[in-house]
Amino acid sequence: MQNLIEANLDTFLSIRFLASEYSTGKTHGGRIDSLGLDENHCPVIIEYKRSVGENVINQGLYYLDWLMDHQAEFKLLVLEKVGKAAADAIDWSAPRLVCIAADFTKFDGHAVQQMNRNIELIRYRKFGDDLLLFELANASTAAASKAKPAKAGKTPVSMPSAAGGTDKTFAEHLSALPPSLKLVLTSLEDYATSLGDDVQRKELKLYVAFKRLKNFATVVLAKKGVLLYLHLDPAPVVKALKNARDVSNIGHWGTGDVEITLTSMKEFDEVKPLLAAAYEGRAPT
Repeated sequence: MQNLIEANLDTFLSIRFLASEYSTGKTHGGRIDSLGLDENHCPVIIEYKRSVGENVINQGLYYLDWLMDHQAEFKLLVLEKVGKAAADAIDWSAPRLVCIAADFTKFDGHAVQQMNRNIELIRYRKFGDDLLLFELANASTAAASKAKPAKAGKTPVSMPSAAGGTDKTFAEHLSALPPSLKLVLTSLEDYATSLGDDVQRKELKLYVAFKRLKNFATVVLAKKGVLLYLHLDPAPVVKALKNARDVSNIGHWGTGDVEITLTSMKEFDEVKPLLAAAYEGRAPT
């Protein structure tokens, strides 16, 4: 199962595979099952639970602490495997621990909820030889760390070097947001998280991501309004909305190929069906 997941990590979880059975050195004496970099440029440790009694969560936390103490080593690995652009864009504000197993106990879920760390328990189920289902069994999200990641240099469109000519954090933009836009943002976040029990809100350094197993929407704050990026085919959205544009070939913070600028509650109400479509992974109607 580990080999299958590693070979299809980007497809399954939008995580770029970096290494398997990664040694943490003689002193630490550990071996990380899988190392990756997610779509938000955050480091990811993946541990596989082979038996019901295995305490994979504590083991993963042990590796997570090691990773935070060896950021330079991880950056060199990313540089070697993916390239300089990805290495420069690593976001250390929200490193993740993903535990994958056929099942988890109620104690596993309870333990995750007690920890102020980014931990996800993902259950897999096989149906015959051709179908594999992943579902989020439990998750906890920590507040974004204040640790400053490396500044991005020249990068490809998926990892821009600046957002609107500034590198202010999401929190800094939020503090200066006018009341009318704060209402739009609050309504958008409330609606996104109400779409299902499996929705996770992740605040990163420069944007907020809404995800299930993968991002379905991201939000960036700008002077011109609340910028909503959706994982949808841009063509029908751009055709239907004047405030939408195709950014599949344009550098931007966040993920998603269509950008919608929201400046009023009326505009927010218009995008609700699109947000729901992105959550459900279907084409908008």
